[in-house]
Amino acid sequence: MQSIVYVGMDVHKEKYTLCCYQIDDEKLRYEQTIESDVKYILRYLERVRILYKEDIKIICGYEAGCLGYTLYHQLTERGVECIILAPTTMAIIEKKYFKTDKRDAGNIAKCLAYHTYSRVHVPTADDEAVKEYIRMRDDQQKFFKATKQQILSLVLRQGYRYTDSSNWTVKHVAWLNSLDLGGVLQETLDEYLITYNNLADKIKRLDQRIVELSKEERYEEDVNKLRCLLGVESHTALATIVETGDFKRFATAQQFASYLGLVPGEHSSGETQIRLGITKAGNSHLRRLLIESANSFTRGTVGHKSKRLIAKQYGNTPAVIAYTDKANERLRRKYYRMTLKNGIKNNIAQTAIARELACFIWGLMTDKIDFKAAI
Repeated sequence: MQSIVYVGMDVHKEKYTLCCYQIDDEKLRYEQTIESDVKYILRYLERVRILYKEDIKIICGYEAGCLGYTLYHQLTERGVECIILAPTTMAIIEKKYFKTDKRDAGNIAKCLAYHTYSRVHVPTADDEAVKEYIRMRDDQQKFFKATKQQILSLVLRQGYRYTDSSNWTVKHVAWLNSLDLGGVLQETLDEYLITYNNLADKIKRLDQRIVELSKEERYEEDVNKLRCLLGVESHTALATIVETGDFKRFATAQQFASYLGLVPGEHSSGETQIRLGITKAGNSHLRRLLIESANSFTRGTVGHKSKRLIAKQYGNTPAVIAYTDKANERLRRKYYRMTLKNGIKNNIAQTAIARELACFIWGLMTDKIDFKAAI
């Protein structure tokens, strides 16, 4: 029987630290630090084959991090089996806290050997490109939000406060443009407003492009399904699809919610049970988008369908529409019950709605649209 040697790689921008481990040996062997180039990894693997002096199978692995999927693709293209490990799922082999790159590489190798990890899903090239585009758009949104806060802070420090209506309406922007702070202060405000207008136009253009991408054949059907849910537009739907990839890799809806870090943590011992906040372990980008989508359930009448929602659902199967209608009604009713009846804080209730929304999304994407089973 061919034996397996597991190669753990602690990877950084400038250096890679590698070590190998075989279950029969029960010890780490051949630790080495190399330049961050795949050709040096291949040389290392050849030396590992010489070291063990037998026909071996080599499995490499590294933690998900700044390198993304680049190293994975470089190794797999050269016939080397490689696994990307999700850091939050890895077992801590070394109990004493003494962190070095060699210990990290050894921990990765042992996790590979004993399967104490979860594998990171590697997206297709098309999905990865769309994912990066959507994340770039969301980065622009962060800059946009920061610019608006800076403008409000500037005018407030100069003694101006807008009280006629909500901020950032047409009237509010006109009011900002009408201010005369004088001198360099006016130049400062003008520069901020130029940045504000440029970012507003840019985000509008990027959103239009995301809508165009969502209508491509490989995404359109799934995007249309997800848009039947309240608060889920093309942006969130497409991001969910490309970030998750294969929804069927999650056996249950609970596992999908856990992947997003939306499940509560626990610190229990014996008869003492302590429930914590959500774990926040997993895909933080999707978690934020779903929590924002859950805000749509905080208003409106239970059971009411707006004209916009009816238009979004048009063209989907009756089964999908019935499933999403029940989901929308349940989530809105649950939010009101949690906040109005039980007095739960808004942010806690909204996060709970996001968790259950993730479960319904999993049901849609795996064609398990039996409502009782999804709940």
